[in-house]
Amino acid sequence: MKEFAYIPEEGELPASLQAVPFLNAFNEEQLDDVLNSSSLLQCDVGDHIIREGSIDSRFYILLSGALDVCIGGKKVTSISRSGDVFGELALVNHDRRLASVVAAEPSVCLAVDQKFLQDIHPRDEDPAFHAALYEFVARLVVKKLDATSRRLAEVERELRELRGEASPVTEAPAAPQRAPKAKTARVAPRRQAS
Repeated sequence: MKEFAYIPEEGELPASLQAVPFLNAFNEEQLDDVLNSSSLLQCDVGDHIIREGSIDSRFYILLSGALDVCIGGKKVTSISRSGDVFGELALVNHDRRLASVVAAEPSVCLAVDQKFLQDIHPRDEDPAFHAALYEFVARLVVKKLDATSRRLAEVERELRELRGEASPVTEAPAAPQRAPKAKTARVAPRRQAS
């Protein structure tokens, strides 16, 4: 993997970055700072962009290519859409990485160092910058959770079909239930001492 400093052209955003929703969260000055704190990663097949269990402060934007996301060495999903952001939880929690991200084909990523961003935009001096950053992360996490929930529902439906079970939508309605009977106290007879 080769890493280069990203040097944006004054006043012009390359076409590969224009459609990245993350970058739309910032005004022009903030965007310049984000891009100036970034690096371009040129990845060959098999290069690790993120290693499971590592700690780092960068998040990434896929510009071209395709990546595999692996947990415990097993592929769980892939990232292949230009503009997809990954590793964004490094902005919120500083825990170890939960998965590895490996180039499945030659790829180019923009790596943004959030620690550097915090140095040039301290939270107490530039709350608007951090508000834009965290709003973006919140929206991204919600989008990913929604996609995960939909996929889990799909897998659950497929599993029921394989088992020959009816799905909740097509099941016959349950018989009406009677209202529960009022509970009355039962008194156990006392034992008499002998």
